[in-house]
Amino acid sequence: MSAGEAGRSRADGNPGSRADGDRERDTRPPTLAVVVSLVAALAGTVAALVAAPTGGAVVGASLVLLAGGSLLGSARVLSWGATTGIAGIALAAGVGGGAEPLLVAGVALAVAWDVADHGLSLGRHVGREGRTRRNVTVHAGTSLLVGTIAGAVVYGTYVVAAGGQPIAALALLCFGGVILASAFR
Repeated sequence: MSAGEAGRSRADGNPGSRADGDRERDTRPPTLAVVVSLVAALAGTVAALVAAPTGGAVVGASLVLLAGGSLLGSARVLSWGATTGIAGIALAAGVGGGAEPLLVAGVALAVAWDVADHGLSLGRHVGREGRTRRNVTVHAGTSLLVGTIAGAVVYGTYVVAAGGQPIAALALLCFGGVILASAFR
């Protein structure tokens, strides 16, 4: 290969033709973001299992999908995980799960999805080796704070308005979930 051909092959982006000193950036999410997301998803799964084992099992499937989405770097799989978790929480509420553990599960699931999605963004922009510990910690803490405040408002509304009417309680929890999701956007 001539010197001109070698220069062209490096310039065209063929990974096998990189100079020895060049390295590609690892675009996977930072490890801390993945760990925080999975811990939050595990907390949500445990809370849903306490509320209703059937719904908790479905929320557990969302844990697997969130882990897969984080490890594969796929926002689509993360969305499937969040959707599965919401379905599990709705199933648990439908079979008579308690409002308190379901609210905890909802907040935990929202934090898990938000932190995982943020991790994907960080991975694309600064890479896994970037200094992101403070960014991930602040983002996760803020997500948890917003979720806790939204959850407290939802629970307060539930306590004041429920009055022993399970259908009304389910409607309030669904409405609260929409408010919670809106708070994260």
